[in-house]
Amino acid sequence: MRELHCKRVLVTGGAGFLGSHLCETLLAQGHDVLCVDNFYTGTKRNIAHLLDYPTFELMRHDVTFPLYVEVDEIYNLACPASPVHYQHDPVQTTKTSVHGAINMLGLAKRVKAKILQASTSEVYGDPEVHPQVENYYGHVNPIGLRSCYDEGKRCAETLFMDYRRQHGMRVKVARIFNTYGPRMHPNDGRVVSNFIMQALTNQPITIYGDGQQTRSFCYVDDMIEGFQRLMQSPDDFCGPVNLGNPVECTMLELAQTIIGLCNSRSTLRFMPLPDDDPVRRRPDISLARGALDWEPHVAMRDGLLHTVDYFRKMHIERGPAFRPSGQRAPATMV
Repeated sequence: MRELHCKRVLVTGGAGFLGSHLCETLLAQGHDVLCVDNFYTGTKRNIAHLLDYPTFELMRHDVTFPLYVEVDEIYNLACPASPVHYQHDPVQTTKTSVHGAINMLGLAKRVKAKILQASTSEVYGDPEVHPQVENYYGHVNPIGLRSCYDEGKRCAETLFMDYRRQHGMRVKVARIFNTYGPRMHPNDGRVVSNFIMQALTNQPITIYGDGQQTRSFCYVDDMIEGFQRLMQSPDDFCGPVNLGNPVECTMLELAQTIIGLCNSRSTLRFMPLPDDDPVRRRPDISLARGALDWEPHVAMRDGLLHTVDYFRKMHIERGPAFRPSGQRAPATMV
């Protein structure tokens, strides 16, 4: 017989960066975890250490197709989250966001599960309001290179809210701002992984524009805590709610910090700023503080130390195979 506190939790995209950390945390709390991933961007390396847990199950599945399982809670994290990956197959990216949301909502409706949608700060586009608050509707190009992701996530939010209104479902929507930490994909084009990869191999650090554009970086442990606090919040609180670190950092500051932490000989190389890349990005987390009693606690330097250590170990293990991919699209991380 299952323990009363033990839940059956489905994590889609569970072999990805955020998903693997969430699976690990849920298992440590005593829950049964079903990790679903099609391994488009996720990797078995991220969850290899979980495979021997008797309460962990791994399923290869694409969320654009229906899934028939029995669960109590669903964390829908499945979707490529960096420009290098989501622009590689933009049609599939939109399908994953929209069809995936429809299929997971349909599953949640059938089994009466609570469901959380991993949305993104990209729903704000290149914002004209700073910092970004949840009631800001955004400034998004619907036909640009990034719109497969931006508009896909916006449509997913619409679906979640309509399922709530029409079917009375228990839904939660988290708007995730830049997140970093161990298990990031080394060649995903995100700024933290790019800079660390380049610094560890003493390659020039690629700066787009003049380097004064900003992001706000949240360490993965803080983000996972935010997910869980949102999932455990009262049913009448559904979001959307910003989850991220409100401390703003320029790309130049980030590059210089990472060069120092890596003891690197890297220099800076400046490149043109791509189309539709947001100039400033910082969350207003007043709602998360008030409704969830949540805010980040890990200082950026401490989080970067852990992340650099992870990439350095990969460097040692992989040797010459560990090299920047050459795909360096600046990214706003999920």
